[in-house]
Amino acid sequence: MSQPYEAVPARRELTAVSADGTRIHVEEYGPADGPTVILSHGWTCSTLFWAPVVRLLADDHRVVAYDQRGHGRSAAPVDPRGYGTRVLADDLQAVLEAVVPKGERAVLAGHSMGGMTIMAASGRRAVRERTAAVLLASTGSSRLLRSTEVLPPRVSSRWLRRFFHRQLLISRMPLGRVTPLSKAALKYGVLNPDATPEQVDFTARIVHACRARHRSAWGQVLAVLDLDAELAEVTAPTAILVGTADKLTPRVHARGMAAALPRPAGLTELPGLGHMTPIEDPPAVERVIRELVAAHLTAGLSEEATGGPVRAASVHAPTTAAEETNA
Repeated sequence: MSQPYEAVPARRELTAVSADGTRIHVEEYGPADGPTVILSHGWTCSTLFWAPVVRLLADDHRVVAYDQRGHGRSAAPVDPRGYGTRVLADDLQAVLEAVVPKGERAVLAGHSMGGMTIMAASGRRAVRERTAAVLLASTGSSRLLRSTEVLPPRVSSRWLRRFFHRQLLISRMPLGRVTPLSKAALKYGVLNPDATPEQVDFTARIVHACRARHRSAWGQVLAVLDLDAELAEVTAPTAILVGTADKLTPRVHARGMAAALPRPAGLTELPGLGHMTPIEDPPAVERVIRELVAAHLTAGLSEEATGGPVRAASVHAPTTAAEETNA
């Protein structure tokens, strides 16, 4: 596997404890005194998903990625009520409080369900106070089943298309080991037709690692998603990014969100790319994040609504060895 699609060793690992006690695995990369970027991954993924982007940012940014509950090394909720947009917001708030000191800010970037997480947390004071700018990549705020195009739009029955897409989300069927068939299905569903074998292998490795019951539980949340009201409360400057061939969250969502945001910071449409934009074109995602950092974090020393200067979040800790800390 080529280097961009290998895991990046974390400088530091820690655990953030969410409101209901769920333990969230967090990893930090790059210099401790760099401007902070928080990365929130999507459905069926993990911190590994962000490796191609982390590798590009970590030379001069403090990059923080975490596993959503029930994904990667984060704990799964023991209560069925532990799945939903409210607890996603709880988890993000816990991570921010653990890694961004009060009075400092970071750029938040969320892909797919990670973007939905940021939307869900948008109205919380502890989140707003720590957010300089936002990137919502390959995501949507509501009505996902109406627009999903895994089953082609030429299928005339709207009911059939919604039924198929709902079953795709909520299925508890184990994926088993990675096979040529499963890779072909993932390439068709979430990548672009020209995705490289390395990109397909990397995607399959990540998605197959997600346990079926957690995949299904979160799929049920996505099937009824409605975050339009929360989107309107994302008051930080917010950039939108989408692949024009995204079948899971087509660009109709991106355009709608860009029109509804209080402080839009640009819409980037990547020609021919699918849903996994940080894997398919890491430099494009890196570029938007760097632009947000430059415009709203490192250069954001002007007085804000809080009455004080915006400071880039940093933790002045040794960078030579990973450490385990309970937050």
